[in-house]
Formats: sequence, C-alpha cells, structure tokens
Amino acid sequence: MPLGNVRSEKVKRAARELLRRYPDKFTTDFEENKKVIASLAKIPSTKLRNNVVGYITRLVVRSQSQSEKTSQKESS
Repeated sequence: MPLGNVRSEKVKRAARELLRRYPDKFTTDFEENKKVIASLAKIPSTKLRNNVVGYITRLVVRSQSQSEKTSQKESS
C-alpha cells in the first residue's frame, strides 16, 4: 500500500485559506498555480511555497474528480 505525503498543518491551513479566498484562480496545473501564488501571497521560502502549491493542486484535482463522479451518477 503506497503512503501519501505528510504535510504540516501550516501548509494545509495556508492552502485551504487561499482556496477559500480565490477559488476560481487555481487550476490542476502546478506550474500555473506557482505563478498565481506569487501574485497573491508572500511565502518566505521556495520549499514552503511548493508545498502549499502542491497541496492546492491536489485539492483542486480531487474536487474536480468528485464533481465528475457526481455528474456521472446523476446522468445514469
């Protein structure tokens, strides 16, 4: 069984807050999200920024896959 990534509560909190404030700005593309973060927030280190962006990207992908599953169930 593969193990997932462990992220600190600081990363998760920052990512959730940015997604809550700017839900339409983020996509499933990591590189594009890095550019968006650079214009929205000042994150002191590259590693922390990449962790936040990676978690945001994962949340966006998960929310899109969930919405696709619910739309497939409704259409069947």
